[in-house]
Amino acid sequence: MSGARIPFAILTPVPAPPRETSTRSEHSAGGVVLREGDDGTEVALAARRTRRGDLAWGLPKGLVEPGEGPEEAATREVREETGLEALIRSPLGDISYWYVWDGVRVRKRVTFFLMDAVGGDVSKHDDEMEEVRWFPLREGLRRASYTSERDVLRRAAESLGA
Repeated sequence: MSGARIPFAILTPVPAPPRETSTRSEHSAGGVVLREGDDGTEVALAARRTRRGDLAWGLPKGLVEPGEGPEEAATREVREETGLEALIRSPLGDISYWYVWDGVRVRKRVTFFLMDAVGGDVSKHDDEMEEVRWFPLREGLRRASYTSERDVLRRAAESLGA
């Protein structure tokens, strides 16, 4: 059958080979910022808009920049994200989690500090935040959107005997 043409071919789909996923690590720092309100201790939470359009309430935090320690980063990020000046009272420990950004798996470690607000104004928060608000500590525990950050808030409350 030389010269015969095959009218069509049956193609069997073959799965694409697994794409190598690159990974990287990030270190961030943040704060549980407190003040004494009329009804007791209050915590500052910052809200970001999620990809789905919901508000996610969380603790202010951000990347530790080169040449910066976690304490400096936490103080800077609190000031930038919330508009508050705060002093570190004590360390609260680290949390870590994974997320994917632009196809890269990122392992993020966040070092948190218990902090006291000493000035500033939450209305002067960063544009990347939708809203920053003071909540009674117990309500802040309920409002925080992420389990790991609720755990940090619990540690803070326990350290205060609340």
